[in-house]
Amino acid sequence: MEQHKTIAAALASAQAQMGKALKSANNPHFRSKYADLASVMDACLPALNANGIAVIQPTVDDDTGRYVETVLIHGETGQELKCRVPLIVQKNDMQGYGSAVTYARRYGLMSMAGIAPEDDDGNAAAKAAPKGEERKPSGPPPEAIEAACDSLSEADSFNQLRAIWTGLPGSVRSIQKVEAVKDQRKAQLQQMAETDAAHDAAVKGDDLQDEIPY
Repeated sequence: MEQHKTIAAALASAQAQMGKALKSANNPHFRSKYADLASVMDACLPALNANGIAVIQPTVDDDTGRYVETVLIHGETGQELKCRVPLIVQKNDMQGYGSAVTYARRYGLMSMAGIAPEDDDGNAAAKAAPKGEERKPSGPPPEAIEAACDSLSEADSFNQLRAIWTGLPGSVRSIQKVEAVKDQRKAQLQQMAETDAAHDAAVKGDDLQDEIPY
């Protein structure tokens, strides 16, 4: 293990030894490959550990929200570097929670380590594009769009729908599919509220009739 006087020096040395996160997992929704958490860890964890940096990724639930916190700890000095990725849970069960945690861990670790997925598709597009033609921004990753749509469609109230929508990055909110899912769920919640109000009014009317003597 290499010894360094600061976490910055240790991280710089580790980054020089890291590779790219290989896209080895399949995304069935978009028929594409992406770098899963295991690939990201394989790309950066050995180099981090070899330079005296440990990684922990606890979940955090406080007044500001729910997050996965990625912490790099320098064994020589005890210095730390941290970042948080919000938890957007698709479904209110352990499977949905576990998927959200894995997603947040993957992006938090890539951000802190300073690595990027192996961009085979991007490289192919760059080679095929005519000279002088600028490449368009790729936009948010497909997984982020799918997670946002699932979260919006599962909102149980207007407040929850508003909180999920405002918590999404602007690049995700600008996607037409995401906005359409939000509007659809808003209309469904409105219809449910009107149905409940009509039912409550009918029940109240029946109660009043019961109080009138025959």
